[in-house]
Amino acid sequence: MIGYPTKKGLPKINGSARSANASLNQSRGMGLEDDINESNEYYLETNRACIHKKPTPIQVVRVDYPNRAHAKIVEAYYKVPSTTDYNGVYRGKAIDFEAKETRNKTLFHFKNIHPHQIEHLKRVLYQGGIGFLIIRFTALNETYLVDAAYIIENYENPSLKSLSYAKIKEHGSLIREGLTPRLHYLDNVDEMYFKEE
Repeated sequence: MIGYPTKKGLPKINGSARSANASLNQSRGMGLEDDINESNEYYLETNRACIHKKPTPIQVVRVDYPNRAHAKIVEAYYKVPSTTDYNGVYRGKAIDFEAKETRNKTLFHFKNIHPHQIEHLKRVLYQGGIGFLIIRFTALNETYLVDAAYIIENYENPSLKSLSYAKIKEHGSLIREGLTPRLHYLDNVDEMYFKEE
């Protein structure tokens, strides 16, 4: 077993294309956020970027203190977050994005995006940061990076309730999957935002 920068071993692959594909397909079941978190850990450990998932804020209501050293939260509620899932720094630029999954094969519903996330992405773009959504079509095993400006423009169009898969494929960028990192999404960021450098 080979140890990679994530300090986690890779699944054993016997060399056949079928078993390599099976291994990747099993990893896909982890979920988009797990894939991004593993990718971010790899990017951090290889000094490519510093991007983290923001914890979901909670409101603690009641704490049990069985003794001084062992406080235990017994009742808490999730607060409504005011920003997006991920933020950090890449190549000297602020980066901020939201991750979304859909089982729908033909479109991505705007009901999956909260108004506060749109407002936050607008502010990121206004300040010159990089903002986007990572959208996974789970039934198609495809994950796309879609620029925030394109999402915002369509989200604010009152006649639209969704973006078609075809539009996302046309205006987004298909993210390559692998083992380390799981999602090579920074390659898409390079292509979309740093092409002229």
